[in-house]
Amino acid sequence: MAGFYDFGARLEQLRRDNLLRRVVSHDGPQGPLLEVDGRRLVNFCSNDYLGLAAHPDLAAALAAGAAAYGVGGGAAHLLSGHARPHRLLEEELAAFTGREKALLFSTGYMANLGVISALVGPGDVVLQDRLNHASLLDGALLARARLSRFRHADLADLEARLQAHEGRCLIVSDAVFSMDGDIADAPGLAALAARHGAGLLLDDAHGFGVLGAHGGGAVEHFGLSQAQAPLLMATLGKACGGFGAFVAGSAELIEWLVQSARTYIYTTAMPPAVAEANRAALRIVRHEAWRREKLAGLITRFRAGAERLGLAISQSSTPIQPLLLGDSGRVLQAGQGLRERGFWVGAIRPPTVPAGTARLRISLSAAHEESQVDALLQALHEVLA
Repeated sequence: MAGFYDFGARLEQLRRDNLLRRVVSHDGPQGPLLEVDGRRLVNFCSNDYLGLAAHPDLAAALAAGAAAYGVGGGAAHLLSGHARPHRLLEEELAAFTGREKALLFSTGYMANLGVISALVGPGDVVLQDRLNHASLLDGALLARARLSRFRHADLADLEARLQAHEGRCLIVSDAVFSMDGDIADAPGLAALAARHGAGLLLDDAHGFGVLGAHGGGAVEHFGLSQAQAPLLMATLGKACGGFGAFVAGSAELIEWLVQSARTYIYTTAMPPAVAEANRAALRIVRHEAWRREKLAGLITRFRAGAERLGLAISQSSTPIQPLLLGDSGRVLQAGQGLRERGFWVGAIRPPTVPAGTARLRISLSAAHEESQVDALLQALHEVLA
């Protein structure tokens, strides 16, 4: 392989640029405390926003599902892979989001690739927020559509691009931006889509379960109907604590995806036992509002403490609280300093974020306690002083 690609030199360059990533293993279930290399660390880099990943109800549903249906999905949904738990989960997700139908995908990445490439193609235009998740950008590239990226959260720039393009246009945006934590102006996006006859896809991976009085995500938070937000994607592995993703919308849309979304057609279905665990999670999301209330209180507490300490956090009202440091080397040093003080915080660097915007991505969970948030703030003050 050396003649094909000089991996060693490339990896060495990443190391020199402080951009080399490292996989870190932990022991025990996902939660606010994880054991890493023999040390217990307070975990502030998980997307388990409601603290459900290790919930006993999900574990019991998974075990019962495995006892009833076995381990593997066995086949694609269109062959013999679509079991009763899949059908029930899709029906429950559709009802929960106020949509006619829902369709399961194995991951959010696969959902975005499949949906975008099923809806647009060569000659069409996909207009995306500049800070969209990589899966959304890759979906447009896979579709071989023309990709145009508007300035982050800039509806005026988006409208100018809509006016400049003829033919079919699909507007695509994260509902909650995964590295910045800010919430998209979904009503504004919906109004522009309606005005210009464009499609609209909202990726609510980081809002579903968190936003809205019942955890319905951005569409509930803003009160958007199926007509206003016709394409909704959300994941089940973040606030829901499970695994997989879904797309919800009209019955005709879902039927079209069944017929044409390659990442749905040509892959094995998620295990039925996982679908049962996701159903248990959805019940908790719907009925245990105290989790969102506690999470909101922790977000307020963290932001107030950060302001008192003069920490340069961004304007985010979600569990994602980024602390921009700019330099990748400084972010790595800060992450190591936090690790030495007993905290695990994500050190996010390019290409995940734009050059010059490396940051500590602090993510809060309803499983955290106030004392852990306060201790993190003190550690941040010490590390960044």
